[in-house]
Amino acid sequence: MNFPAELKYSKSHEWVKMIDDTTALVGITDYAQSELGDLVFINLPVVGDSVTKEEAFCDVESVKAVSDVISPLTGVVAEINEELLDAPQMLNESPYEAWIAKVEDITDTEELMDAAAYEAFIQQ
Repeated sequence: MNFPAELKYSKSHEWVKMIDDTTALVGITDYAQSELGDLVFINLPVVGDSVTKEEAFCDVESVKAVSDVISPLTGVVAEINEELLDAPQMLNESPYEAWIAKVEDITDTEELMDAAAYEAFIQQ
């Protein structure tokens, strides 16, 4: 498993890459995509949607099941990765390049872990 050190991680298996103090990219971790299996569909949020930490902001469908993606941040969706609509498998192939949404106006974040803490968390 790969856990880039420059990212932060949530207990619900999303990663956060801070761009500045109030803007971040959000995606799912390598662990999440491996547990989900081959992803075949993603239901993305809409630009302008408000997202709230610890609440679902989109969902992904794998050959196994449909799973919510939980927002680790409270803010507003500024941009979505539209490439995922035609190629949701990018989340399996490169989970840390295939971001789901850019969230801005961040007012709250859940307690995020660094790479070492996240790796220890998933091994429990």
